[in-house]
Amino acid sequence: MTDRERLVFFERQAEEAYDRMYDAVSTSGATAHYSDAKEALYSAIGIARRLADEDGARRLEARLAAIKAVFHSQFS
Repeated sequence: MTDRERLVFFERQAEEAYDRMYDAVSTSGATAHYSDAKEALYSAIGIARRLADEDGARRLEARLAAIKAVFHSQFS
């Protein structure tokens, strides 16, 4: 798997975890999915930086910030 494919994989994993966050039946379940989303995005951001894709890294950082804001406003 190339770094670009891994970046796409982690971004997809983050979005799937974010979707599962809303389906969680408990706060602890939502928190686990939130953690998964953050971890996947941190991985994707690291890969983007390794690829010197600063625009991609900034986009992913903005998505991470948005997910954090949603979680804190709806689940904390």
